[in-house]
Amino acid sequence: MGLYRERGVVVRTWKLGEADRIVSLVTEGRGRVRAVAKGVRKTSSRFGSRLEPMSHVSLLLYEGRNLDIVSQAETIDHFRSLREDLDRLGRATAVLEAVDAVVQEGQHAPQLYRMLVGGLRSLAVNDSQLVVPAFFWKLLAEEGVRPLLDECASCGSVDELVAFDLHVGGTLCAACQRGGRVTPAALTLLRRILGGDLVAVLAEPPSGAGYEVEHLATRAMEHHLERRLRALSFDPAGDPA
Repeated sequence: MGLYRERGVVVRTWKLGEADRIVSLVTEGRGRVRAVAKGVRKTSSRFGSRLEPMSHVSLLLYEGRNLDIVSQAETIDHFRSLREDLDRLGRATAVLEAVDAVVQEGQHAPQLYRMLVGGLRSLAVNDSQLVVPAFFWKLLAEEGVRPLLDECASCGSVDELVAFDLHVGGTLCAACQRGGRVTPAALTLLRRILGGDLVAVLAEPPSGAGYEVEHLATRAMEHHLERRLRALSFDPAGDPA
């Protein structure tokens, strides 16, 4: 067993025994790490509050046979503004849920770690409807399932792209169309998100195309994960999504 330092974001926790907790982290150097934080559920714990989901922390850990052990934890960012806003908390939880489902234990994934930290920081300061959808699209692209947006995924035509089919992974022309309809404005917005214009996109006011891209992003992520995202099962009004 060895001692090592790591930075990570807590994506999930479980109770263990009467006072301990298992924490699942997406880390900079070791992908997803599961570790035991001993005694953190006691009121006298030195760092219990630092190991809640969404916390960005610097850690000192011991390597274990099955689970590592947290020796020290220092907060880098607690994302208080996300925790204090119910709507943003729900969206941040969806981001954590998606990353937790994608990152594998022991997978070296520094880019996913940076994406997660950047996504949470962006959500903390920007209330745009497109922060989470953009994160989903970029996460899918990082996973190798970037959607085909400039030609028909069935026949290769570049004319009159009118539909988007999750099963073929991209747009379809009028002759091949199946799946859901997609507007030219939504396609343009999606190309900008994946093409490096995200900062400008997030500064723009809400739009119908934005809601279209948001809905499609959720469907695409759930299709990739092969399950519903629990954090997005209900809309803010409390009705089923």
